[in-house]
Amino acid sequence: MAKRVFDVALTLLIAPFAAIAVALFAVILALELRGSPFFVQTRIGAGGKPFRMYKLRTMRHPAPGETKIYAIDDWTSFVFSPPGERDPRLTRWGESARKGSIDELPNLVNVFKGEMSLVGPRPEIPEIVGQYPAGYHRRHAVLPGIAGLAQVSGRSDLPYDEIVRYDLEYVDGHSLAGDVGILLKTAAAVVRGSGAR
Repeated sequence: MAKRVFDVALTLLIAPFAAIAVALFAVILALELRGSPFFVQTRIGAGGKPFRMYKLRTMRHPAPGETKIYAIDDWTSFVFSPPGERDPRLTRWGESARKGSIDELPNLVNVFKGEMSLVGPRPEIPEIVGQYPAGYHRRHAVLPGIAGLAQVSGRSDLPYDEIVRYDLEYVDGHSLAGDVGILLKTAAAVVRGSGAR
Protein backbone atom coordinates (compact mmCIF):
# COMPACT_ATOMS: atom_id res chain seq x y z
CA MET A 1 0.00 0.00 0.00
CA ALA A 2 2.86 2.39 0.84
CA LYS A 3 4.45 1.73 -2.55
CA ARG A 4 1.17 2.47 -4.34
CA VAL A 5 0.64 5.71 -2.42
CA PHE A 6 4.23 6.72 -3.21
CA ASP A 7 3.73 5.94 -6.92
CA VAL A 8 0.51 7.94 -7.22
CA ALA A 9 1.76 10.91 -5.19
CA LEU A 10 5.03 11.25 -7.13
CA THR A 11 3.27 10.68 -10.46
CA LEU A 12 0.81 13.51 -9.73
CA LEU A 13 3.71 15.73 -8.68
CA ILE A 14 5.76 15.30 -11.86
CA ALA A 15 2.85 14.87 -14.29
CA PRO A 16 2.57 18.60 -15.25
CA PHE A 17 6.29 18.79 -16.13
CA ALA A 18 6.19 15.42 -17.90
CA ALA A 19 3.16 16.52 -19.93
CA ILE A 20 5.04 19.56 -21.25
CA ALA A 21 8.04 17.45 -22.29
CA VAL A 22 5.84 14.80 -23.91
CA ALA A 23 3.77 17.41 -25.79
CA LEU A 24 6.91 19.10 -27.14
CA PHE A 25 8.53 15.87 -28.32
CA ALA A 26 5.20 14.57 -29.65
CA VAL A 27 4.98 17.54 -32.02
CA ILE A 28 8.61 17.16 -33.13
CA LEU A 29 8.33 13.40 -33.60
CA ALA A 30 5.02 13.70 -35.45
CA LEU A 31 6.71 15.99 -37.98
CA GLU A 32 9.75 13.73 -38.26
CA LEU A 33 7.75 10.50 -38.52
CA ARG A 34 4.95 12.02 -40.60
CA GLY A 35 2.54 10.05 -38.47
CA SER A 36 1.47 9.35 -34.92
CA PRO A 37 4.23 10.02 -32.37
CA PHE A 38 2.68 7.66 -29.85
CA PHE A 39 3.39 3.97 -29.53
CA VAL A 40 1.08 1.51 -27.78
CA GLN A 41 2.35 -2.02 -27.28
CA THR A 42 1.22 -5.09 -25.36
CA ARG A 43 3.57 -5.94 -22.49
CA ILE A 44 3.46 -8.54 -19.73
CA GLY A 45 2.79 -7.20 -16.25
CA ALA A 46 2.38 -8.47 -12.71
CA GLY A 47 1.12 -12.03 -12.47
CA GLY A 48 1.91 -12.58 -16.14
CA LYS A 49 -1.09 -10.51 -17.23
CA PRO A 50 -0.82 -8.49 -20.46
CA PHE A 51 -1.50 -4.75 -20.56
CA ARG A 52 -1.14 -1.93 -23.06
CA MET A 53 1.92 0.24 -22.42
CA TYR A 54 2.15 3.82 -23.71
CA LYS A 55 5.36 5.38 -25.07
CA LEU A 56 6.54 7.96 -27.55
CA ARG A 57 7.53 6.40 -30.87
CA THR A 58 11.28 6.62 -31.40
CA MET A 59 11.55 4.42 -34.49
CA ARG A 60 10.18 4.91 -37.97
CA HIS A 61 6.80 3.40 -38.72
CA PRO A 62 7.26 -0.18 -40.01
CA ALA A 63 6.70 -0.90 -43.68
CA PRO A 64 3.74 -3.20 -44.54
CA GLY A 65 4.62 -6.76 -43.58
CA GLU A 66 7.78 -5.71 -41.72
CA THR A 67 8.00 -7.42 -38.35
CA LYS A 68 10.81 -8.03 -35.87
CA ILE A 69 11.13 -11.71 -34.96
CA TYR A 70 12.72 -12.62 -31.63
CA ALA A 71 14.01 -16.19 -31.49
CA ILE A 72 16.18 -16.48 -28.40
CA ASP A 73 18.86 -19.17 -28.51
CA ASP A 74 21.28 -17.64 -26.01
CA TRP A 75 20.04 -15.63 -23.01
CA THR A 76 23.63 -14.59 -22.19
CA SER A 77 23.70 -12.46 -25.35
CA PHE A 78 22.01 -9.18 -26.25
CA VAL A 79 18.38 -9.74 -27.22
CA PHE A 80 18.17 -6.22 -28.65
CA SER A 81 20.99 -4.11 -30.15
CA PRO A 82 24.40 -4.81 -28.55
CA PRO A 83 26.38 -1.91 -27.03
CA GLY A 84 27.76 0.48 -29.63
CA GLU A 85 25.37 -0.69 -32.34
CA ARG A 86 22.72 1.80 -33.40
CA ASP A 87 19.37 0.41 -34.54
CA PRO A 88 18.85 1.76 -38.10
CA ARG A 89 15.12 2.16 -37.42
CA LEU A 90 15.83 4.79 -34.75
CA THR A 91 15.10 8.37 -35.86
CA ARG A 92 17.28 11.38 -35.02
CA TRP A 93 14.77 12.93 -32.61
CA GLY A 94 13.79 9.50 -31.39
CA GLU A 95 17.38 8.95 -30.31
CA SER A 96 17.29 12.26 -28.42
CA ALA A 97 14.06 11.22 -26.70
CA ARG A 98 15.66 7.94 -25.63
CA LYS A 99 18.79 9.55 -24.26
CA GLY A 100 16.66 11.69 -21.95
CA SER A 101 14.14 8.87 -21.36
CA ILE A 102 11.45 11.28 -22.60
CA ASP A 103 9.97 8.41 -24.63
CA GLU A 104 9.09 6.59 -21.40
CA LEU A 105 7.21 9.45 -19.73
CA PRO A 106 3.83 8.27 -21.13
CA ASN A 107 4.41 5.22 -18.89
CA LEU A 108 3.16 7.49 -16.10
CA VAL A 109 -0.34 6.84 -17.43
CA ASN A 110 0.25 3.13 -16.79
CA VAL A 111 1.52 3.93 -13.29
CA PHE A 112 -1.60 5.97 -12.52
CA LYS A 113 -3.78 3.10 -13.80
CA GLY A 114 -2.00 0.67 -11.49
CA GLU A 115 -0.51 -1.38 -14.33
CA MET A 116 3.04 -0.25 -13.60
CA SER A 117 5.07 1.17 -10.73
CA LEU A 118 7.69 3.90 -10.84
CA VAL A 119 10.28 1.24 -9.96
CA GLY A 120 10.35 -2.41 -10.96
CA PRO A 121 11.52 -4.73 -13.73
CA ARG A 122 10.89 -3.29 -17.19
CA PRO A 123 7.83 -4.96 -18.76
CA GLU A 124 8.67 -7.30 -21.61
CA ILE A 125 6.86 -8.15 -24.86
CA PRO A 126 4.87 -11.42 -25.01
CA GLU A 127 7.07 -12.84 -27.80
CA ILE A 128 10.08 -12.84 -25.49
CA VAL A 129 8.25 -13.83 -22.30
CA GLY A 130 6.85 -16.84 -24.17
CA GLN A 131 10.42 -18.14 -24.53
CA TYR A 132 11.46 -17.56 -20.91
CA PRO A 133 13.10 -20.35 -18.91
CA ALA A 134 10.92 -21.23 -15.90
CA GLY A 135 12.94 -19.19 -13.40
CA TYR A 136 12.62 -15.95 -15.36
CA HIS A 137 8.86 -15.70 -14.78
CA ARG A 138 9.51 -14.67 -11.19
CA ARG A 139 10.08 -11.17 -12.62
CA HIS A 140 6.29 -10.94 -12.75
CA ALA A 141 5.86 -11.27 -8.97
CA VAL A 142 5.84 -7.45 -8.75
CA LEU A 143 4.49 -4.63 -10.88
CA PRO A 144 6.78 -3.72 -13.78
CA GLY A 145 8.42 -0.32 -13.52
CA ILE A 146 9.58 2.70 -15.46
CA ALA A 147 12.95 2.58 -13.66
CA GLY A 148 14.61 -0.54 -12.36
CA LEU A 149 17.66 -2.00 -10.67
CA ALA A 150 18.87 -3.41 -13.99
CA GLN A 151 18.59 -0.01 -15.66
CA VAL A 152 20.72 1.76 -13.03
CA SER A 153 23.22 -1.10 -13.21
CA GLY A 154 23.89 -0.76 -16.91
CA ARG A 155 20.63 0.02 -18.75
CA SER A 156 20.90 -1.30 -22.33
CA ASP A 157 24.57 -2.28 -21.94
CA LEU A 158 23.72 -5.54 -20.13
CA PRO A 159 23.17 -8.98 -21.70
CA TYR A 160 19.69 -10.34 -21.04
CA ASP A 161 20.64 -12.85 -18.33
CA GLU A 162 22.27 -10.02 -16.34
CA ILE A 163 19.11 -7.92 -16.67
CA VAL A 164 17.05 -10.80 -15.29
CA ARG A 165 19.54 -11.36 -12.46
CA TYR A 166 19.12 -7.75 -11.33
CA ASP A 167 15.34 -7.96 -11.76
CA LEU A 168 15.12 -11.05 -9.55
CA GLU A 169 17.38 -9.37 -6.99
CA TYR A 170 14.88 -6.51 -6.91
CA VAL A 171 11.92 -8.89 -6.56
CA ASP A 172 13.55 -10.59 -3.57
CA GLY A 173 14.60 -7.46 -1.69
CA HIS A 174 12.67 -4.41 -2.83
CA SER A 175 11.71 -1.69 -0.37
CA LEU A 176 10.38 1.85 -0.50
CA ALA A 177 13.79 3.23 0.52
CA GLY A 178 15.39 1.13 -2.18
CA ASP A 179 12.94 2.50 -4.75
CA VAL A 180 13.91 6.06 -3.82
CA GLY A 181 17.56 5.16 -4.28
CA ILE A 182 16.90 3.63 -7.70
CA LEU A 183 14.97 6.73 -8.80
CA LEU A 184 17.85 8.98 -7.76
CA LYS A 185 20.36 6.79 -9.62
CA THR A 186 18.04 6.76 -12.64
CA ALA A 187 17.96 10.55 -12.70
CA ALA A 188 21.77 10.63 -12.63
CA ALA A 189 22.00 8.03 -15.44
CA VAL A 190 19.54 10.01 -17.57
CA VAL A 191 21.57 13.19 -17.11
CA ARG A 192 24.71 11.33 -18.20
CA GLY A 193 22.85 9.58 -21.03
CA SER A 194 24.63 6.33 -20.09
CA GLY A 195 23.38 3.04 -21.48
CA ALA A 196 20.56 4.64 -23.48
CA ARG A 197 19.86 3.51 -27.03
